Amino acid sequence: MTWPPMTRSPPRSRRICCNGRRWPRKSPPQVRVETIRGLAHDERVAAEAATRLLHRPDVAFKAMGDDRARNSVNHAQVERGRQAREEYERTSELAPVIRHFERTAEFLDLVGACHTFVATTNRVVPGLRGRTLSDDEKAVLRENVARVRGALEWIEHAAETGDVDMDEALARLLRGE
Repeated sequence: MTWPPMTRSPPRSRRICCNGRRWPRKSPPQVRVETIRGLAHDERVAAEAATRLLHRPDVAFKAMGDDRARNSVNHAQVERGRQAREEYERTSELAPVIRHFERTAEFLDLVGACHTFVATTNRVVPGLRGRTLSDDEKAVLRENVARVRGALEWIEHAAETGDVDMDEALARLLRGE
């Protein structure tokens, strides 16, 4: 079954959707919704109907107000993007060059994070001159310094071995557990 073209009048579309029976004009909206859902049990028909309905701005706006519908659309977008990326990486002649740039960008991000940490430390630590930290403040700093040490050891390990997996103890430390 194909979706009725937009040029059909509502009465003609109702007759087509109801298999020749008249659509009760006074039927509650939920009955109409269930009738339409029943007609769209085929995935291709449902996808085409949803696509055409989402072309209507007011319908799209209302549909995105439903958390489940919005979550489904977002999940589908992410999955579609992942599939497109995999296809591109499999078939494009430029994929190796792009992977090289991505690795370079990740390296630069990591170097930038280290630089930011050092610069921030150089700016903030001198401000502690003459200040006595409370026991609670010292405890918080000790925990965070341990997390930083763990992250730095992870960076060193990844640079030396190429293994970026973290063990469970490091994961708990970085989560602050």
